[in-house]
Amino acid sequence: MSARPPAPDLRPPGVILAGGRATRMGGGDKGLRLVAGRSLMARAIERLRPQCGPLALNANGDPARLAGFGLPVLPDGAPGFPGPLAGVLAAMDWAAGLGASHVVTAAADTPFFPTDLVRRLAEAAHAAGAPMAMAATPDPERPGRLWRHPTFALWPTALREDLRAALASGVRKVVLWTDAHGCVDAPFPAGPFDPFFNVNAPDDIDEAERIVRANPELR
Repeated sequence: MSARPPAPDLRPPGVILAGGRATRMGGGDKGLRLVAGRSLMARAIERLRPQCGPLALNANGDPARLAGFGLPVLPDGAPGFPGPLAGVLAAMDWAAGLGASHVVTAAADTPFFPTDLVRRLAEAAHAAGAPMAMAATPDPERPGRLWRHPTFALWPTALREDLRAALASGVRKVVLWTDAHGCVDAPFPAGPFDPFFNVNAPDDIDEAERIVRANPELR
């Protein structure tokens, strides 16, 4: 029988993933788009910073354009824009360099994610004796099932070389890799608004604005 993984640090390092190419938004830095006068990136930083230890951004290209946020900027941990797992690898490498056993990630294009994200992820992983945990909400199309949010997860830095090898072998889908390593779901409620609503296309900005108007605490 394998040893039970140690309890994750309740304030691990955190990384906001913003390394995508935002093709459905017409390119550019999606995290710099404004919702109710504030950028998606600023909103993500505000929500994650109180929940974690050191904080960094995962983004590609010239890091100087993000200097105003005052955070380290980590390029993808694998070449060729292979998807969010490359950002996760960069996060794991950075956190390992800090001596951390785990790192938490959140997506820059999801401005309303839970303020208890890290605590729930850590508790789910520890309760199940699992090495990692991923956020999930009720699936509106499949009662009793969960919809997983792969970029919102707690990752063990000890698996970074395994992930590096997986990326080199062509693995791109997050859940293919996480399922192979015993990742568990950390359930979150879905109301009064979708906490994992993400901005993928221009029309989503309008929906995000509507959510803010209906929930003044999000301003």
